[in-house]
Amino acid sequence: MRYAALSASTILAIVVWGSLVFTALDQGWGKSSIAEKGDLSAFELAAREIAEQDNQGNVSFILIESGAPAADFHLSKGEEVNAQSVFQVASLGKWATTWGVMALVEDGQVDLDAPVSDYITRWQLPTSEFDASGVTVRRLLSHTAGLTDGLGYDGFATAQDRQTPEASLTQAADTSPGKDGRTILGAEPGSGFSYSGGGYTMLQLLIEEVSGTTFPAYMRDRVFAPLDMARTSFDHDEAIVFGLAENFGTGGTTEPFGWYTALAATSLFTTSEDLAKFVAAQAPDAANPVLSQNTLALIRTPHASEMGADIWGLGTMLYAPNNSGDFIIGHDGSNEPAINTSARLDPSTGDGIVILSTGNPMLATRLAGEWVFWKTSNVDTLTFASRLPMALIVFAGGTLLILIGACFAIWRRARAASRLKKAG
Repeated sequence: MRYAALSASTILAIVVWGSLVFTALDQGWGKSSIAEKGDLSAFELAAREIAEQDNQGNVSFILIESGAPAADFHLSKGEEVNAQSVFQVASLGKWATTWGVMALVEDGQVDLDAPVSDYITRWQLPTSEFDASGVTVRRLLSHTAGLTDGLGYDGFATAQDRQTPEASLTQAADTSPGKDGRTILGAEPGSGFSYSGGGYTMLQLLIEEVSGTTFPAYMRDRVFAPLDMARTSFDHDEAIVFGLAENFGTGGTTEPFGWYTALAATSLFTTSEDLAKFVAAQAPDAANPVLSQNTLALIRTPHASEMGADIWGLGTMLYAPNNSGDFIIGHDGSNEPAINTSARLDPSTGDGIVILSTGNPMLATRLAGEWVFWKTSNVDTLTFASRLPMALIVFAGGTLLILIGACFAIWRRARAASRLKKAG
């Protein structure tokens, strides 16, 4: 009985320790803000100091307050950059793509809950054990359609190397390391969250087939032009005409931007100034020429969760509660060799942040996470993920100490029992 009680106590201690570690991570125990809450100038200065220390390429940074740019800085290890410098922003473009899809929904041309196959004739999902009619537009936007590609695209060296979207969906030739490259229905639609670049390539086809024009042209005319995002495009050739900022790798060398088939998923070109317009257009009192307030609210309504936390709406991440009954929303982007971009918005205040960077694979995400903590005292989802490995090490270390203590207690009891036996 004594050993059973000791075993139960040991298990309980491990569970309590794990709960403490997880709660500390989730609640930001031991983490302090880089600036006093509400002090915009102090936050800008602290963020700039971090960027100057860690920057290995280019950084373009804008703070937004109440729907208007309020502070900015721009750094470069090479040619000077500013708020009009054009960056490739990787997966952050999925947020813009969502607006393109939702504009079609508002126009009555697309039903969110209809099978995507109702709109795409150029390519269809391969037959699987699961019912493809459950792959709806809504589920593609929220990464809950059951697609298991996990893409991730690395891009091509030249425009001529690119595949057609149909060929890419069948077997992407530029798949990121460790990914199969096939867009397939590998799980029950609606059964859970699974990030899918292939799903956004399907949405790219949907936009082209429903609109009757190319994806870049539709996005320019329906989304970017109304927002006066004059230096934003999914067209790589057009972005070259705008004038691209240098693309730095982690070693400080410059490399050309990749060419992509999966434009909607990973190849938006934009500036911090234009992206700030996109973010500011979602402020509470903003006159949004693209989407209604009801649609913007739907986009940030939870559609997917992990570990009990709401993490995804329609095409936007839900980074943390904003303490006003809503979420801090936005998107991040990362492409090789070291593109990292982030945008965040508090839809209740119109406050936000935009960071475009190359040369450091996590700088933009780190600064955006610091902004979320500064604004809300809540830990950003990606900050949580980045700190999780260390938390697991702490948990493992504590668990080891608990087990050592339990073993020592067993040894002492066994020794005491042996002495009693000899004395008897």
